[in-house]
Amino acid sequence: MTRRTVEQARAWRLGADVDTDALAPGAYMKHGLDVIGQHCLEALRPDFAAGVRPGDVLVAGANFGIGSSREQAAGVLRHLGLAAVIAPSYSGLYFRNAFNLGLLLLTCPQAGEIDEGERIALQLGGATPEVVRANGQRLACHAIPDFLMDMVDAGGLLPVLKQRMQG
Repeated sequence: MTRRTVEQARAWRLGADVDTDALAPGAYMKHGLDVIGQHCLEALRPDFAAGVRPGDVLVAGANFGIGSSREQAAGVLRHLGLAAVIAPSYSGLYFRNAFNLGLLLLTCPQAGEIDEGERIALQLGGATPEVVRANGQRLACHAIPDFLMDMVDAGGLLPVLKQRMQG
């Protein structure tokens, strides 16, 4: 089990009800994640795909990932190198797809307090994950079951299953 701390993650702010079509636009679904990634969030944040860097985080309002069950909507964020998505709530299908693909989702009721461009830290080692804001304020997140964190640490469900088969 690898538990980590993410330091100096840059926050990209979004509103509520971000749907899977904004994350993985339907017009590009015939392509791989490299092409989908070039268009990720272009309808909401035209600057995102070109500006996002590995280790950045998305901070959104409630109901992140609503819409279709396309797993590319979670896969593209992992492909772009995001450390996590932080929101007060998620679509159930998106939540499970994200962890299955190794993308960390932090359910944080106070996510709206995080500012655009703010550098934050993620404390993932305790029973309850925390977001540490630049001003030192700590925002508690909902606990994540160990089996889901194991999937994030391994890179998704398939690597976990491969480890078990070889174990």
